[in-house]
Amino acid sequence: MNGHTHSPSPPGATRSIDIEIGTQEVITIELDNLDSNPSDLVDLLKEGQCKVRVWTRLASEYWRRGYLDAAEKIGHAAVESFNDNGVTASLPPVYSLLANIQIARARNAPKVILPNARQDDMSNEKAKEEYYREAAQMLNSSERAVTESGEGFDPTLAFLTRGIQQLATRSMDDALRTFEGVMVQKPTNVVALLGKARILYARRQYPQALKLFQQVLQLNPRCLPDPRIGIGLCLWAMNYKEKAKVAWQRSVDLYPDGWAAQLLLGLEAVNSSKDESKEVTERTQALVMGTKLIETAFRANNRAAAAANALCELLLMKGNYGRALKLSERTIQFADTLSILTEGYIRAGRVCHAEGSYVEAGKHYSAASDGNPKHVLAAIGQAQMQMLNDEWPAAIHTLDTLIQPPNPQKSLEATVMLASIRSHQRPGVSSSDMAKEKARARDLFDRVAKELHLYEDHSTLNGHSIQSLPRSLRDIKDDMDMHAEVARLWQDDNLDRTSRALREALRISESTGQVDPRLLNNLGLLQHLEGHPQEARQAYERALTSAAGLASDVGEGMSTSILYNLARAYEDEGSEQLAKDAYDKLLARHPEYVDAKIRQAHILVDINRQNEAHELLKQALSSQNNNMNLRAYYTYFLVNSTSPKVTKEFVFATLKDHDKHDLYSLCAAGWIMYNQARESREQGPKAVEERKQGFRRSAEFYEKALQLDPSCAFAAQGLAIVTAEDALGSLAGGVLQGSSSEEAQKRFKNARDALDVFAKVRESINDGSVYVNIGHCHYVRDEFDRAIESYETASKRFYDGHNVTVLMCLCRSWYAKSIKDQSFQAMNTALRYAQQALHLQPNDKVTLYNIAMIQQKAAEMMFALPTTKRSLQELERAIEHAGHAQKLFASLASDPSSQVPYSKDIADQRKKYGDSMLRRADEQLAQQRQHETETQARLSAARQKRQEEKERLEQLEREEMERLRKQAEELAEERRKAREQALEWSRQAKDLSDEEDIDRPRKQRKTAKKQKGGDISGDEAAAASANEGKRKRRGRVKRDNNGEVAELPAAEEEEALFSEDEGEKTAKKRGTKKRIIRDDDEEDPDGTHGPARKKQIKSKEYINDSDEDMD
Repeated sequence: MNGHTHSPSPPGATRSIDIEIGTQEVITIELDNLDSNPSDLVDLLKEGQCKVRVWTRLASEYWRRGYLDAAEKIGHAAVESFNDNGVTASLPPVYSLLANIQIARARNAPKVILPNARQDDMSNEKAKEEYYREAAQMLNSSERAVTESGEGFDPTLAFLTRGIQQLATRSMDDALRTFEGVMVQKPTNVVALLGKARILYARRQYPQALKLFQQVLQLNPRCLPDPRIGIGLCLWAMNYKEKAKVAWQRSVDLYPDGWAAQLLLGLEAVNSSKDESKEVTERTQALVMGTKLIETAFRANNRAAAAANALCELLLMKGNYGRALKLSERTIQFADTLSILTEGYIRAGRVCHAEGSYVEAGKHYSAASDGNPKHVLAAIGQAQMQMLNDEWPAAIHTLDTLIQPPNPQKSLEATVMLASIRSHQRPGVSSSDMAKEKARARDLFDRVAKELHLYEDHSTLNGHSIQSLPRSLRDIKDDMDMHAEVARLWQDDNLDRTSRALREALRISESTGQVDPRLLNNLGLLQHLEGHPQEARQAYERALTSAAGLASDVGEGMSTSILYNLARAYEDEGSEQLAKDAYDKLLARHPEYVDAKIRQAHILVDINRQNEAHELLKQALSSQNNNMNLRAYYTYFLVNSTSPKVTKEFVFATLKDHDKHDLYSLCAAGWIMYNQARESREQGPKAVEERKQGFRRSAEFYEKALQLDPSCAFAAQGLAIVTAEDALGSLAGGVLQGSSSEEAQKRFKNARDALDVFAKVRESINDGSVYVNIGHCHYVRDEFDRAIESYETASKRFYDGHNVTVLMCLCRSWYAKSIKDQSFQAMNTALRYAQQALHLQPNDKVTLYNIAMIQQKAAEMMFALPTTKRSLQELERAIEHAGHAQKLFASLASDPSSQVPYSKDIADQRKKYGDSMLRRADEQLAQQRQHETETQARLSAARQKRQEEKERLEQLEREEMERLRKQAEELAEERRKAREQALEWSRQAKDLSDEEDIDRPRKQRKTAKKQKGGDISGDEAAAASANEGKRKRRGRVKRDNNGEVAELPAAEEEEALFSEDEGEKTAKKRGTKKRIIRDDDEEDPDGTHGPARKKQIKSKEYINDSDEDMD
């Protein structure tokens, strides 16, 4: 019960207290040598009627030294003594002391007492609430004593005690007001500062709390509880983790027995050991150190819930479930906060879960979820217990509540778990509800895949190494079972996503060193379904090798299925001998493996060994007559090898005696009834009625199949065929009502309705028959081009051009197109397809008849065409083919067989018709030759005329070019003469200018200049006169490209000499005078341009006479 240790006194200090007995005797009590039993001291205090401070001092000393019971005994004795003496006014300090003692006891008392604790029984302990209630009573008694006495007491102690009690009972607002009230009077009260700091920290106001803790440390560096712990907590919350560790380490250095700082350092070391970026040795050392610190903290205070909780986790990791359960129960009973209480319940649940005590584990998980409904581990644990109890809806509700609003938790672990539960088939869930559940499961898995970037490059994640993911997320990403479950969810809807999930699961399996054969088998199966038998074979072979390394009880079943799939791959590759050997090996192990016998029979059918295949199927039926797959294949075998009657009896026996809802048998019955009615050739009302009844029963079988499975594409295709061919109307042989146009419209409408069905069937069945039926519908609607497109798709994509029926359908469509378009080329295409069919079946007389008919019809078409729409080559070829047709018709008409698939009389009539038609062959050839000769002559004449006209135009063009050349030469000669004339005029102007400059009197010009310029010196006047003369000369003459000068006209020259005023005006206006444009301004004869010339004045008369020199 004593939760505090003795604190030694400072060295050299004497600690004692004096007690007066009466008036003569004083007893000194050494506080460092107190007896653990305070009875003698109590008697002494009562006898001496000591003051209240003595009582409280002794009680506090006992408490300080760890004797809490003795302190409480002294306090109660003081209350009793003062009450007996009637001095109750002095009791408030004693009541405050007793209240603090109760609060101290509450710190070591359990908050909750588990009634069924298995390891940590606290049933004899008092609960924390009882101590708090007694503390409140003491505080109330203190307040009453103050009120009754009316004396003035310092309320600080009472307020601080009340604040501590409120803080302990989580009354944060009341406690804050109490501490702030104390701080108003005493701002440096350490207890009030610590209380307020704790409240601010609890409210996550970390900077403000840090400031208060630091203030406490400054006021009292030796304060207990150590404010360094609070400083470290605030720094850690503010992400200054290294500084926080320094603060805690300093606290450990000062107070080695303090458990809080050691616990915090231990937790930090354990968390650091989980950092995978560090070396293994460093992480191991951190884990060992953290474990030691946590154990030391727990030993220092074994009733600290936080220390018990941390140590419990370490023991769980080691598998020490006994001690872990005790510590988890200790955590539950002593937890002061909801988070620690929840973790205590979770760890207790984990221990019980690991031990197999599922009922108790469920109770603990439920208690954790009740306290914190959004706690991830609690919800997952509770859901696991509900699954073990087959409470699937409850588990779904638990996890759905966790990840759904309000306050949804982003837990990928819970999301994956919920998706897995939803995808699991559960009793009582209908097929429609299960489909919805699977859709929800897909959405959940997609959410996880998007978050973890699954099915992408697994070496990187958003540019970072995948190792940067937390370990829990890596575990999800590397969960092979999860990827296999995703593959199962998508296998019916998206094979690509299934393949990606299986490949990811295979990658994970390969990383373990032991590949799961089932993954390889499933991947091979996907490759097989996609038409890649070689890749599938490789996967099957790897799977078979991997299965051989497993235990016999597990590997044998896997090997059987994988070997069968491998044989199918061999079969599809064309390696029939390897497939046969694989089937033989299977049957040697399991003689009654029906599927292997079926495939062996199919191989025998392909090599035309019908009897052996039949015997093998009979043996299989004798042993497993109720195997519906076997009966389905036997039906297929009978359809292709025996009479329709035997097939019909077997199919109807299957429906009657085994399973009347078997889809394959229903579709087969519909097909048999339809073909039986269609091939009936009997006439008469009774035969017509029987055909109608057969078609009606066929439609009923198909309709029943669709009722059982609305997505049965084969039944839908059968009904579409019945609709397209109007089986219940004209095809049955009934009397047609209405005109032929109405019949055609009905036929078109039926074909249109059937096309809609076939288009939907094509999305479900990847088979050539669908395209053939679509082609039939287009043919009925006279859409021959679209019919040809459908037939060609079926022939090339599915039958590789080797299906005779499809080739004859193409022949028929091209034949109809050639008749409609009167196209000999289309007729030749029809003949080519018929010849291909004959090459595949050389003895087919129907094909021979069709070839003869096409050849004869081609000749008839060519004879009917006008000569302008045929060529001699085509006509000769048609006549040649018609001659071959005559031979074929003669051979067919004279066939000695009693039964032939055509009419011999019609063949003979066709031969006779061909003879009469070919008599006109020479006439047709002559007409065509004459037409082509005349056409060729007309073409030659027209060609000659075009040539002559071309030569005439070329001659005219040459003459025109010659004329233009001569004209250009004449123009060049005229320009040359004009340039020579202009040069002559320039020389004359230069000579005249030089003569005038010599004769002009200089004195007069100097005087005029002086008068104009004012008083200037002689040198300046001479220079100005010279410059003036130069300017005038530049205005009068212009040098050409050869340096010669053009002379001004005489009238303008005289005006410049004898009129100084006008000369000055002329000089001022030189910038605006016109430029002389001469012939040499244009291109020189050698193609170059002369240099730019200065401006030159020309008289109006000169300009008018020189128009060619103007631009």
